[in-house]
Amino acid sequence: MSILTQSTIAKKISLSGIGVHTGEMVNLNILPSAPNSGIVFKRTDLKYNNIVVPNFENVSEATLCTTISNKHGVKVSTIEHLMAAFLGLGIDNAIVELDSQEVPILDGSAKEFVKVLKEVGLKNSDIPIKLIRINKHVELEDGKKYISLDKSNTTLEIEFEINYENKFIRGQKNKINVFQDKLDTIYNSRTFCLYQDIEKLKKLGLGKGGSLDNAIVVKDDKILNKDGLRNKNEFVNHKILDCMGDLYLVGYRLIGSLKCRHGGHSLTNRLLRKVFSDTKNYSLLEIKGKNLPHSFINNRHNLKSIA
Repeated sequence: MSILTQSTIAKKISLSGIGVHTGEMVNLNILPSAPNSGIVFKRTDLKYNNIVVPNFENVSEATLCTTISNKHGVKVSTIEHLMAAFLGLGIDNAIVELDSQEVPILDGSAKEFVKVLKEVGLKNSDIPIKLIRINKHVELEDGKKYISLDKSNTTLEIEFEINYENKFIRGQKNKINVFQDKLDTIYNSRTFCLYQDIEKLKKLGLGKGGSLDNAIVVKDDKILNKDGLRNKNEFVNHKILDCMGDLYLVGYRLIGSLKCRHGGHSLTNRLLRKVFSDTKNYSLLEIKGKNLPHSFINNRHNLKSIA
């Protein structure tokens, strides 16, 4: 976060792959975009009303993936891994074109997105970035599920805990600092499911494009993927990846501390709706100056409140 002006990608990126839930092949382009335009999705398979903005208020479905819709009912689904890559790499503005509803799952993580984004590099503008700073503690509890967002002086922290009855997954917990930590293990962590849940997914019309090439499948006390896990906490790390992507639906980089237990896309979205239902919970800030050390993120000389 040392570069405090808005950035986009340096040139166009093209990727192709299958949608994990629709099972449809999709061609995806990521294009540079002007400052203050944000991240925008465009359905090129449709002629009209084909722009969909990734905002938490536009989330229309959050079962096993995050789906956004516009007022005309046009949808884009499984956006969370790409959005996490944008957040982690500090990409403020981009146009994402796709010729089907679902963002390609690729290998089930954000690894390939991060790789191509790093390869083309970023183009920085002279326009200062904006940040959302959390001012008050907000929490939600739903049975065993819990999530909260609190203020942080310097960064975005995510602490996540899962606990499965499955003998292989069991309990895992991890905490990251999004703007300071090396995030390779997070980016590389794949989506996962239990073998016994595959038939349930099919009955729901989901997982049509799922395979061992794009998901970890756990059966009893082992995984069916021949190459094993990429890191010892891959399950909870993937949950953190999803959470990063869902948090970027606030539209700006976030300064706050999130804690979650047994949560997912739906719980994160419900929390964001609660946080932003009261303007006392947050501030929208604009950076003043070229560089800003983390320890001075709250320095009034460097931050200008704009909302």
